[in-house]
Amino acid sequence: MKITTHEINQTRIAEVISDEIIIQNAQDGLELLGNIYYQDFDKIVIYKKNITPEFFDLKTRIAGDILQKFSNYRVRLAIVGDFSQYKSNSIKDFIFESNTTRHINFISTLAEALERLSR
Repeated sequence: MKITTHEINQTRIAEVISDEIIIQNAQDGLELLGNIYYQDFDKIVIYKKNITPEFFDLKTRIAGDILQKFSNYRVRLAIVGDFSQYKSNSIKDFIFESNTTRHINFISTLAEALERLSR
């Protein structure tokens, strides 16, 4: 795992880069959050490919547990990827609601994620 720092509008954003799944469960999400927060970031970009597919099955509660931790610590998160493959109304609604709060964002490109987090 590599952390790339982006500085936009005097805002530091951590981009997490890896070829592997980093978040398999809620504990992994909490450890990533702590690691990044300890490095003085409160805005994080991670890629969909680095999150277990079970995250997007809301019945597993992985998404809710992880995103609640980010909200509790007031760390903004952008998940970058193509989410069009998800057809269930519950995940579509979850993504839509997350994007409206702007605390947790499901975004299609890194550029869009950086722009959203730097506001």
